[in-house]
Amino acid sequence: MRFAIFSDLHANLEATEAILADAQEKGCTHYICLGDLVGYNANPHECVELVRQLECPVVRGNHDEQACLATSSRDFNDLAERALDWTRKQLTEEDKQWLSGLPLTRQVRDFTIVHATLDTPAEWGYVFNNLDAVASFTYQHTTLCFFGHTHVAGAFVRDDGVKKVKLEQLAIEPGKKYFINTGSVGQPRDGDPRAAYCIYHVERGVVEQRRIKYDLAGAQRKIIAAGLPRLLAERLELGR
Repeated sequence: MRFAIFSDLHANLEATEAILADAQEKGCTHYICLGDLVGYNANPHECVELVRQLECPVVRGNHDEQACLATSSRDFNDLAERALDWTRKQLTEEDKQWLSGLPLTRQVRDFTIVHATLDTPAEWGYVFNNLDAVASFTYQHTTLCFFGHTHVAGAFVRDDGVKKVKLEQLAIEPGKKYFINTGSVGQPRDGDPRAAYCIYHVERGVVEQRRIKYDLAGAQRKIIAAGLPRLLAERLELGR
């Protein structure tokens, strides 16, 4: 059994199709989405439709939540707000009903999924360091929990203490807990513009990080053609 686990598509259809194609090629049998299907890029409806067709477990992200409201209830930066205003006009009422009905956290088999944090999932806090991770570990009742939101892949491990480790081929060891960020499909922010996702090899007890090239130029052209801020297109190739 292999799970393809992905987050932060942000309406980047080209990147989403690329990671799903790679997951199929790698023999993935199940799919998991950690939220933020919409925002920033030019294909929000298409990304929602594609994930819905997978009929897989999905949790709600902050952009998913805000895209279903008439106006944002939280402070977003100017780029995010302008993209959200545009996104609201592209989503159908059915899209919005589905997104708003998604849970904030969910247990799948023997692991947990969340978009942001386990301690206060509705507050959309960020986990960048060991101290940030400690709070979520307090509420983590499974060996593994997968999350997104920061757009930066990596893993936190709790044993005697908490430490951050690289996510490449991470072997899951008995007696430890793992809080794993899969990175972003549609807008990576770690300096690598390739789409990011993870494969959880259940029988092997390994979480594998995958980075996939996609039609980045095509995604950029769509952003510009839609009248979205040009900076949203430019940042894709920088991975920022």
